Formats: sequence, structure tokens, C-alpha cells
Amino acid sequence: MSINSQGYDVAKWFVARGFAAIVLKYRTKQVQGKDAAQLGESTRAAFMAQLNDHAMIAEDGKYGIADGIQAVKVVRAHAAEWHISPDRIVFTGFSAGGMITEMTAVQPDARPNYAAPIYGATFPGPPPIPQGLPPFFMAMAQDDNLAGPNIVAFYDALKAAGYKPEFHIYSSGGHGWGMRKQGKTSDHWIDELYYWLDAQGLTQAHR
Repeated sequence: MSINSQGYDVAKWFVARGFAAIVLKYRTKQVQGKDAAQLGESTRAAFMAQLNDHAMIAEDGKYGIADGIQAVKVVRAHAAEWHISPDRIVFTGFSAGGMITEMTAVQPDARPNYAAPIYGATFPGPPPIPQGLPPFFMAMAQDDNLAGPNIVAFYDALKAAGYKPEFHIYSSGGHGWGMRKQGKTSDHWIDELYYWLDAQGLTQAHR
């Protein structure tokens, strides 16, 4: 299941290295009573076509984005109780969760302090990029035929707005790898993310 390789397994990896990790199970729209793994090719093709529908994307994504915003608020509200730093919140997500990561980071209400969308993209294109965004870490594979162009478009939008996101583009790996090993350089995205977090001063206990 995606929530394992792109959720619980990621959290366990970071907990083993001294981080506090929280997995968000956000709301999604159900498609014909099936999850993504059960979609037939015709339904999948229809879904791909709908990615250009602005109204549909806004409607289907609004609950997950709201959950992302609420998650940041809840973590900050309980920071003292949970013995974590309210100003060192790193929000990461994968694929659709990467889109939620991006949209949570660009809205004005409750931004995380750092954002790491992994092969996540906003559809049909990047949102307006405001001032005061957190640092971004991004990763994708060149052969990501699902979200690749939109991921690059989001990166370009950040750059055009004056930001300097860290962006790792692997030669292959496709889409949706998570913690699943494929024998490719994209297997090491989490190590690269750790190095980036270390450069931000986040691998040491907050003083």
C-alpha cells in the first residue's frame, strides 16, 4: 500500500535517525469505489485527461489540502506537549501527497518551515507563488510520465519568483517509488533529503 512505502516506512526511517515523524492520512476522492491500484486502463486514461480540468482538480484536492493545513496547525499547537520544535516542521509528501505538500506550503494560513514534495506536482499548472515560502527540496525521475512536466513547471515557478529550491532529477525510476528499491539512483532520494536537512541544521537537536 502507498501509505506504507510513502508514509509509515518513511516515518520509521526518520525516527530511527532521531526525528519525530507524524503520518498524515488525508482525505481523497474515491473513484468508482476503487483505489488507484484497481483502476483499469480506460479509467486511468480518463483520470489523466481530467488533470487538465481546473475545476475538477480544485474540487477533488481541496479536502486533502485542508487536511495538510490543519496538520501543520495541530503539530504547532501540540509542539510543547510532544517535545518538538514548532519552527522546524518539515512537510513531505509523495505524488498527490506531494501536491498537498506544495499547496500547504504556498497558502498563507499555516505554512510548514520546510517543504519536500517528492514526485509531487500541482495540476493543471503551478499556483501563484507568494513571498515568504519555506525552503524546498524536490525529487523526481526523468521518466516520470505522470507528473514530470508539472513538477518541472512548479520548480520553474519557484525559481522565477526568486527562490532556490533544491531539485534532484534521477535518470530513471518512474513514478511512485517511495521506499521501494528498484536498483536505481532514485532509490537514494531519502539519503539526499537527509543531507539537505543536515545542511539546514535540522539533524541536530534543537537548543
